[in-house]
Amino acid sequence: MKMPVLFVSHGAPTLPLEPGDTGTAWRKLGKQLPRPSAILMISAHWETRIPTVSRAAQPETIHDFSGFPAELYDLQYPAPGAPEMAQAAASLLQQANIPVQLDEMHGLDHGAWVPLSLMYPEADIPVAQLSLQPEKNPAWHIALGRALRPLSAQGVLIIGSGSITHNLRAVFQHSPGAAIPAWVAEFRDWMAERIDAGDLEALSAYRTRAPHAVQNHPSDEHLLPLFVALGAANKIEGAMHLNQVMTYGLLAMDAWVFDQAA
Repeated sequence: MKMPVLFVSHGAPTLPLEPGDTGTAWRKLGKQLPRPSAILMISAHWETRIPTVSRAAQPETIHDFSGFPAELYDLQYPAPGAPEMAQAAASLLQQANIPVQLDEMHGLDHGAWVPLSLMYPEADIPVAQLSLQPEKNPAWHIALGRALRPLSAQGVLIIGSGSITHNLRAVFQHSPGAAIPAWVAEFRDWMAERIDAGDLEALSAYRTRAPHAVQNHPSDEHLLPLFVALGAANKIEGAMHLNQVMTYGLLAMDAWVFDQAA
């Protein structure tokens, strides 16, 4: 069965402890989607110079954060790995003349296991991760996603996991309960409008064309997973826009479902 392509904003690592409306949305989405044969996660929290796919047979749950409640470090997401799918993904990148390497050990960072723990709490679907290249631009990551398109037809759910807005310094300075600043709302709305229009040209140039782009993304690693998802999707226009929730006043939790069957 052909699978859709997703982008999710994964939020803070504490989401499994404080799921709120986002947790409800992710649980509902996991139940509504066709069951994938495997999942390929592209998380903002794995960066390498060369695209790297993890072939770990049993990926560890990586607690790649500090200063959070002790119970968060006890959480595990023991999903099996997907080494055969990882190899297939690497082969597709090679065919597209994109350099790639395989990693036998890399586990699931919180950009992967946090949303998956809510979408698929049974942890029974094989998962592999693909890294980002932070020194490469959005167009590079769109091409990366485009090379991976055939995986969806093989039942693989491709998920980009990042954040539509991600200025943590501003988050820490934002007063609880304060209104959403215009610089956040205007950027978020621009991104949604461009995605709905399927305007890859504008999206690729978001750092110069979107309002307040650099303020929302001082560095763009949390938006790069979106570009992989945009490339992997056959159609962008009219995608299902989910979970237009704001957390901590400044972190937008938007998600999109591309290529959803009618």
